Amino acid sequence: MHYTKEEIAELDKVARLKLINAVSGIKAANLIGTISKEGVSNLGVFNSVFHLGSNPPLQGFILRPVDEVPRHTYENFIENGQYTINHIHSGMIERAHYTSAKFEADVSEFSECGLTEEYVAGFEAPFVKESRLKMGMRFIKAIPIPMNDTLMIVGEIQHLMLPENAYGEAEDVDLERMDAVGISGLNTYYEVKKLKRFPYARRSEVPNFKDR
Repeated sequence: MHYTKEEIAELDKVARLKLINAVSGIKAANLIGTISKEGVSNLGVFNSVFHLGSNPPLQGFILRPVDEVPRHTYENFIENGQYTINHIHSGMIERAHYTSAKFEADVSEFSECGLTEEYVAGFEAPFVKESRLKMGMRFIKAIPIPMNDTLMIVGEIQHLMLPENAYGEAEDVDLERMDAVGISGLNTYYEVKKLKRFPYARRSEVPNFKDR
């Protein structure tokens, strides 16, 4: 199967969304939590969170055009500068997935989807109690991407919460131990399974693959 640029453009909108969202591979599944100035908590599922740097500890994610439909997540962290990123595990997939429904601004996805708000003293945005790896973020910047009117959101980690057994071999964070899941496309979830761990790649230690 071979699609040209023109053929991709001619696809049905939903078919194109599913296809192009899937071909980049499995992405981390996260819930982003915020709260409005009226005190209404908000929660949404995202598959676009990524690492930007460790010093300072920065994470980014992509927000679709804010003018198309109401983006309560964006409106909330623009107002108070705080949000949370919460890993999804297999025991909460269904509840997490349905936070993507278009709820009204005065309705909390936490209560509608059976998830629990959790707070840290001095930090306003709600964490997801059921999640096993959670980050409290300070909003830094929204960088426009003119090609499709999306925004790259940059935030700095203020709080990082992991379970006691989070570390595996050589003190690596072991996502399999935390039962983390990934997303492909719009609505398909995958298990995260560790296959192999390699040492840090040094030029002098590269195996001789030519003779294999």
